[in-house]
Amino acid sequence: MTDPSSWLGAGLSAGEAQALWLSLKTGVVGTALSLPFGIAVAWLLARRDFRGKLVLDGLVHMPLVLPPVVTGYLLLLLFGHNGVAGRWLEAHLGFTFAFSWKGAALASAVMGFPLLVRAIRLAFEAVDPKLEAAARTLGAKRADVFVSVTLPLIAPGIIAGSLLGFARALGEFGATITFVANIPGETQTLPIALYSALQSTDGDIRAFRFVLLSILLAVIALAASEYLARAMQRRIRGAA
Repeated sequence: MTDPSSWLGAGLSAGEAQALWLSLKTGVVGTALSLPFGIAVAWLLARRDFRGKLVLDGLVHMPLVLPPVVTGYLLLLLFGHNGVAGRWLEAHLGFTFAFSWKGAALASAVMGFPLLVRAIRLAFEAVDPKLEAAARTLGAKRADVFVSVTLPLIAPGIIAGSLLGFARALGEFGATITFVANIPGETQTLPIALYSALQSTDGDIRAFRFVLLSILLAVIALAASEYLARAMQRRIRGAA
């Protein structure tokens, strides 16, 4: 079967295409897996008052203020081969995070989660509760109201949060290299490949190419976030 990284190989070396493919794969998988949890947490923080809310809010935003290396070390303690969760997953499911691309996706998801939750939370807070209440008075159940009214209204926030989380995942370095190391073809994403190039005596040109790739991906992700959010807002206004 053809290596998917070869699809991206036009004008790129094998190492560059591989690092680019790993960055895209870990970013997409990490963002997709964290999205349902992000929506649930954002809803809790936006719509519910409960004991421990400040603690939950602090935990969600902790990756933004902690050094990424600390986050990676905590992931290693929890999901490493000798970690509580990691040992259980390996023993019962044969599944491991440590030193694999799946661990890189997990690290990316954790680091991008605060941005994801923040954007979706703001979208929840912008929705007029009277619209949901009106749907309830017409006999719709809570789940139906959430799916048919709330989700379409917060769609711009979901799109923006997902793409911001994805963009953050593309730039993740500290947590990833601490948790899953630097393994070419397995965990060596663009930032880690850039770091490796900088460590070699003749890697200036390779490092510069990795920098250009990283900037290009970041610009595309941010531009797509803005474009899709605005397009969704125009669609909502047109349907109103």
